[in-house]
Amino acid sequence: MNDDLAEIEAIAGALLRGLGSSERRTLLRRIARDIQKSQSARIGRQEDPEGQKFAARRPKKEERPGNHTVKFLYPRGDNARLVLMKSWVHEGPLLTGYDIEAGGIRSFFWDQVDRWLPVDPAEQNKGAGKFRRQGRIRNKAMFRKLRQARNLRVDATDREAWIGFSGRAAEIARVHQEGAQDRPAAKAKPVRYARRSLLGLTNAERSRILDMLFDKISDP
Repeated sequence: MNDDLAEIEAIAGALLRGLGSSERRTLLRRIARDIQKSQSARIGRQEDPEGQKFAARRPKKEERPGNHTVKFLYPRGDNARLVLMKSWVHEGPLLTGYDIEAGGIRSFFWDQVDRWLPVDPAEQNKGAGKFRRQGRIRNKAMFRKLRQARNLRVDATDREAWIGFSGRAAEIARVHQEGAQDRPAAKAKPVRYARRSLLGLTNAERSRILDMLFDKISDP
């Protein structure tokens, strides 16, 4: 931010303080929501506030679906049902594949399998849809859920407005924002993630905030 813009922002702050408490709260909330949409769109483009692309995900070995059928009771407890699954993969805590009874792709927690059962030859050859990993998550834009309004939150008082994350979303965002360490799975070893700045005002957003403020001040 150059010195001219800093001076303009100082003037804008003085003008903002000249508004009544209710007017300031309403204006700040409107500004926060406007910038929230802008930040979400930028994250969707996989860019940081400086316009640089996010660091790419680390390459990961592609897992091939298992060819053999598996049969098990799920979940643990009295309500377990029999699952016959074909074309499956084991990724982290999940077992994902084609559930023949359900007629579609389903995921199950590996540690919640009650008991593994032997598979009869007839069941091994039983027809089922093929599990095709269409649109694998690693080929999709990062932070798709994180940038949704339910996770990227906004609020305002008559003194300030803020845009940020809360709960588990905040923990995930912090790891990427700071390039910190985290465990990709509960029992996995900690790894250091690349720094990806999710939050931060762009020059265009700073200008947009000033425009919205001056528009408010200039209203008759």
